[in-house]
Amino acid sequence: MITTRIAFLGLGNMGGPMAVNLAKAGHGVAAYDLSAEACAKAAQQPGVTIAPSAAAAVDGAQIVISMLPASRHVESLYLGDEGLLAKLPAGTLVIDCSTIAPASALKVAQAAAARGIAMLDAPVSGGTAGAAAGTLTFIVGGEADVLERARPVFQAMGKNIFHMGASSAGQVAKLCNNMALGVIMAVTGEALALGAAHGLDAKVLSQMMAVSTGRSWATEVCNPWPGVLENAPASRGYTGGFGNDLMLKDLGLAVEAAMGVGATIPLGELARNLYALNKQAGRGGLDFSSVVQLVSDKA
Repeated sequence: MITTRIAFLGLGNMGGPMAVNLAKAGHGVAAYDLSAEACAKAAQQPGVTIAPSAAAAVDGAQIVISMLPASRHVESLYLGDEGLLAKLPAGTLVIDCSTIAPASALKVAQAAAARGIAMLDAPVSGGTAGAAAGTLTFIVGGEADVLERARPVFQAMGKNIFHMGASSAGQVAKLCNNMALGVIMAVTGEALALGAAHGLDAKVLSQMMAVSTGRSWATEVCNPWPGVLENAPASRGYTGGFGNDLMLKDLGLAVEAAMGVGATIPLGELARNLYALNKQAGRGGLDFSSVVQLVSDKA
């Protein structure tokens, strides 16, 4: 039974599975993406209808969800005389799950509020595996009553929902998380490289760290050393997972956010430079754990 009419905009590696999970939960999903390939893939799933345009997808929708690459794409989609906010009736709920600059999220939310449209910024954590499994974590900014309205939709796509505060708070929190992740991954790679240089078995070293004070997601789930974890990107040539270029983008947004409030993030800025160097080395499209190859030719 269809419970809600949802427009889903952005059917990439994250958005596609999210739209499919909404359809599986019984929602009516009209979807659109600029990529014909992404549309064709989503169209193979029962319950997902591909619209000819973003404007057509949102026609009659009660909820609009977007999952786009960057701030400029979100602003272009929603703002201006040709943007979607001008086409949506008051009372529509808009949820942007993209990871963008907090300032951009606030700008769009304020424009939505001026038109009587409720909006949440709700970037996600959990990666492509979480998107496919419906176990994402949603990091939400916006009004509490709007979140309650959106909760059943989030629950169809994810496992955890955190309300971080007012509009743009979700984006700030996501950047904080990813900045910590980027630093932790880089230093975990350095530690394993140091151990390997002394002749240690990287797998045994990782197992020890995973039950010691150096434990982290990088040691236990996405280990950067090949062969340590069978399902980690490092064990399949650093393919799949969370791309280096995406981490670089998020760290750049974290630096921008820090500058906006006069905060200091010395390790965050250092990590941004490391992932920029990794991109220059030709690994921008690989998983971000490939940053370990900056410090070791054995990884």
